[in-house]
Amino acid sequence: MMANKTVLVRSLALAFGAVAALPAFPALAQTTGPAAAEQQPMQRVTVTGSLISRADKETPSPIQVLTAADIARSGQTSIAEVLSNLSANGQGALGSGFAGAFAAGASGVSLRGLSVGLTLVLVDGHRMSPYPLSDDSQRQFVDVSSIPFDAVERIEVLKEGASALYGSDAVAGVVNIILKKEFKGFSASAEVGNSQHGGGKMHKVTATGGIGDLDTDGYNAYVSAEYRHADPIKVHQREQYGWASGDWTTRGGLSVLRGVPNESNSFLTAASSPFLYNPATGVNNPASYQFLDPTCNFVKYRAGQCMVRDEVSNLQPESDRMSVLAGFTKKLGEDWTLALKASMFRRESTNGRGLTNAVAFTPSNTFGGYTALVPGQPPRIVNGVPDTRIPAGGINQLGAPARLYGLIPGAGSAAQQNNESTATRFAADLNGSWGGWDIGAAAGYSKVKTESVYSGFVNRVALYNALRRATNPYNPLGGNSAADNAAIVPTFGDKAESELTFAEAHAQRELARLPGGGPLTFAAGLSWYKKELNAPPPDLLAQGVVGNGAAYVFGDETNTAAFAELNALPLQNLELSASARYDHYDTYGNSFTPGAKFKWKAHPALTVRGTFARGFRAPNAAESGISSSTFSFNAIDDPILCADGDRTTAGNVPSACGFVPAFVQTTNPDLEPEKSKSFTLGLIVEPVRNLSATLDYYSIEVKNQINTESGLPDFVPVYARNPAVPIDIADGNGGLVTGVPPVGTIAYAQSSYVNSGGVKTTGVELDLSYRWNAGDIGNFRTQLSLNHMISYKLDQVGVEYELAGTHGPSVVSGNTGNPKNRAQLTLGYEKGPLTLTSTFNWTGSYSGLDPSLGVNDCADIAGSVGGRAYFNNNPNGTPPEYCKIRSFMSTDLNAVFRVNRNLTIKASILNAFDRQPPIDVATYGNAGPQTAYNATLHQAGAVGRYFSLGASYTF
Repeated sequence: MMANKTVLVRSLALAFGAVAALPAFPALAQTTGPAAAEQQPMQRVTVTGSLISRADKETPSPIQVLTAADIARSGQTSIAEVLSNLSANGQGALGSGFAGAFAAGASGVSLRGLSVGLTLVLVDGHRMSPYPLSDDSQRQFVDVSSIPFDAVERIEVLKEGASALYGSDAVAGVVNIILKKEFKGFSASAEVGNSQHGGGKMHKVTATGGIGDLDTDGYNAYVSAEYRHADPIKVHQREQYGWASGDWTTRGGLSVLRGVPNESNSFLTAASSPFLYNPATGVNNPASYQFLDPTCNFVKYRAGQCMVRDEVSNLQPESDRMSVLAGFTKKLGEDWTLALKASMFRRESTNGRGLTNAVAFTPSNTFGGYTALVPGQPPRIVNGVPDTRIPAGGINQLGAPARLYGLIPGAGSAAQQNNESTATRFAADLNGSWGGWDIGAAAGYSKVKTESVYSGFVNRVALYNALRRATNPYNPLGGNSAADNAAIVPTFGDKAESELTFAEAHAQRELARLPGGGPLTFAAGLSWYKKELNAPPPDLLAQGVVGNGAAYVFGDETNTAAFAELNALPLQNLELSASARYDHYDTYGNSFTPGAKFKWKAHPALTVRGTFARGFRAPNAAESGISSSTFSFNAIDDPILCADGDRTTAGNVPSACGFVPAFVQTTNPDLEPEKSKSFTLGLIVEPVRNLSATLDYYSIEVKNQINTESGLPDFVPVYARNPAVPIDIADGNGGLVTGVPPVGTIAYAQSSYVNSGGVKTTGVELDLSYRWNAGDIGNFRTQLSLNHMISYKLDQVGVEYELAGTHGPSVVSGNTGNPKNRAQLTLGYEKGPLTLTSTFNWTGSYSGLDPSLGVNDCADIAGSVGGRAYFNNNPNGTPPEYCKIRSFMSTDLNAVFRVNRNLTIKASILNAFDRQPPIDVATYGNAGPQTAYNATLHQAGAVGRYFSLGASYTF
């Protein structure tokens, strides 16, 4: 605690000291003479986090503004990529590189590392319907990957709690994506891009046209359309790098490449050639094997020469994005204005973790079945196959019943999900004045619909029935009928919908002039919204026909709220404000959240500011409605079948050692909302013209956190087990025998949502900007945003863990890493028609440990945190050199040249120095077991050096 306070004190003292040390400070801080006369008064605007308009760009709250020019100069081609590089975006963020996520294909923002569920994302200041597929099937969020790039006017990032004005979810902050208000003329652009190392080829076209001038014609109408396609980036296109090779044999571990036998799979795995195996004669006996394809034999197989080449797994999925935005603004007389907007954002992507056992013949004497999750019914283990062995005779020439290993022909080599998401939105805003009040009213409707098509999932009952047919049995080498293939590997789909309807109104007016000469301004408003979620499971998964039950959610909630804000300038240099909100939910009840802010201009060049806020997050339908899902997060040893954790101990079942169990998630209708308390304290320093710096300390404490109880330290799972059937058992001499264990293998355990403990995070954030006019040389600019996390403490049922700079809390909000430091530095140069920009995106190092999982030893991080088998053969576990995940920085270069008043060309190089991502063996958030990098923090490294070239024409 003393160390944390020391960091804060030193940071504040340094800022104060830097200001005090300037010898000409008072003179430099003021602008006089002709330059001052040329300055125009700032237009009053309403910023995110307040109802009351203001002229001062610096607010009591820390706000980062990304203009359309800033976004264009970044060199990125999607809003999701821009937001992923925010220094305030941390642990729990969701990126498109996590192909196996519950919310497949979507991207979400996690301010202050508190998860996507505690960051509120607005579009034009209004709520948007959340993505129907929640993150980890729990946290609802707005998918920012579908927001059109060229339709954005600016993005305002409020980095403090704002529930007093916005209600639920605004705990860590608010991201307000503001779309174009008006456009006159016509603009078209085209852009192409490609990765140096293959994959990711991109092309994008946009067109915007508008008519009417608000000031002269009294109206403006425009339409903007954008289409973007990106090819996938495959794992095999990066397999030359250590983080993607999958072969750890030279690094103290195993090869986890598909088809390579080793200790972790008991030397039995699906290879490039299907083979029959007689378990009665042992895994090390060549006579136990019959390879059906002559390209492989026992010697090649054991040498790893019959591996299955991965042509499927994605580092970044193929995606298509199309958007249409239409706006109409009309002056209604006097100062009333009506603005209408309609939009359709569509995204299609193919997701999946690549090679999985879902498309392999079952490697055991029996198949225990799948766990069915049918809405309204308890979990059930169904569709087991009591004997999966192929009888002697026919294709089986081993003389005894044998198991069949290999990939199923016609199934491909991966279970895939093609995901199409369409977001539609209609909104109307009416603004004007009446009776001395500035009035705003809005109403709207938004809907997000996802349609998913699943492939590569196997109907095991149909498969083994076909293999056992007396006539024309299913051929493991292929050439089977279309009817067989369709029955064994069916293609199926589902639809999920999320809807939000809202209406709100607010008004503000100046109540009085205070003795100090400043105004006393009051604002108040009412809001109502209804959220509906209808996300049924795909039937074949729900019934346990082709896999374990998929997530489903049904539910709705209605919120009614009243809110108010009071702003006062009692002294010339002092601003005070207070706000409060009362929410009523038809699901759990009521919440009251107050807030207060101040800003004191202690000197013309020095301002002190601070905020205090209460916040909350209401339980959503996935947590308290009709919902269920299956999940897994870290490896365990079966307490009965592998009690000592050694797969070679006589009597142990090797497949029950170091395996990742499944949990069935259940809801809890008695959940209370998560509650937060946050404050910020900061400085605004402007010692000279064009130089501005802000330094803000933040503290956010969340209590009553809604977590799955399986992640709590006192949780004792009750396992549902499959029937006890013949299975491989260690003989104590390094071999296997077939026998019936005392109990069946673990199928799943149930885990409910509970309010448990909480989290408190503190940190310091620095924002620095400077512009320098160098005359004939040109204009220079620099912007720096740096976030340093001082502490991140997780409290679980009275046990506290310090997780800043670790991999935790991997069980709470995704295994994305929790670095203490993130920064973004932008250097720009402008002269005439040329603009050059360099952007440096830096993420600090962090540890692979996760104390919240009880993992405090580096030797355990790969298996116990990431659930990876890289070092299952190493008696010392994970080598110490992989305990720390090194820092990473990508450098993006962007050049824009205005050829004439109509034509502009631009070129970008992302990750210009081709930095590779650091190896992270403790993460599961990436393309699959072959890759060992953090897709949330280091995706730019996985993509590698990326070139793009574009042009735009405006008239």
